Amino acid sequence: MSARLRQAADYVAQHPLDVTTRSLRAVAEDSGLPPATFSRMARRVGYESFAALREDVRQGIDRRIGSFHERAERLRARHRAGEESFLAVHSADCVANIERVSRGLDPARLEAVAERLGAARRVVLVGALGSAGILEHVGYAASFLASDWQVAGEGGVSLGAALAGLGPQDAVLVLTKPPFARRSIRAAELAREAGAFTVVLTDTHACPALAVAHESFIVPSRSAHFFSSYTATLFLLETILGMIAGRAGDAARERVAEVEAMTRRLDEVRDG
Repeated sequence: MSARLRQAADYVAQHPLDVTTRSLRAVAEDSGLPPATFSRMARRVGYESFAALREDVRQGIDRRIGSFHERAERLRARHRAGEESFLAVHSADCVANIERVSRGLDPARLEAVAERLGAARRVVLVGALGSAGILEHVGYAASFLASDWQVAGEGGVSLGAALAGLGPQDAVLVLTKPPFARRSIRAAELAREAGAFTVVLTDTHACPALAVAHESFIVPSRSAHFFSSYTATLFLLETILGMIAGRAGDAARERVAEVEAMTRRLDEVRDG
């Protein structure tokens, strides 16, 4: 994202009420940026138009502001009021989030990220709090393809040890959502400082790690749930991993077979 587009994104993140209540022309005048810059920024981050981004911000003010316990209380109130079943509401939200990701992504850009990650000497996955389990799943799947993917902080290995020795040949993928884990933000900063290709996945332009990312993806997580939804995030991560597998050579294919065979020899799994 260019400096001007990032400036527009920062304005939206810092002035959500202005964005939702004032015209695009007024927002542009206040920010000192042309209206077209906001339109380009909206398309760059996956929206069809600035109006679509504005609507998302408006709904975000209603749905996202507040603590987890406030959202949980909102769910209880919906249940007591006999509103539409949570199953129907949540499934519709998750499907809509995945569809927005699919429509908004630039295939060429996604391929470039997959190629860079696949070619990296080492890939470090950084996630804490609710994001930790998601990256553990991704790390497990990636371990079938290569031995150079590592989940930071897993298995007794400290975050510092995982980040030590990073360089331009390496890559770091950071997943973080509000409330942001300090260690994830700091890890992104240190990865960029070391010259590693830094990818950030989040669900808001207010994420501090975006400032140091070489590539970033704003993945929608809007849901009636009390907790941030990771459904669309997991979809995107699995897509990237599938792209890496698709472009992998014979060595990766042979490793998958070897890992499967070793797992069976260890009696870790059984068929049927």
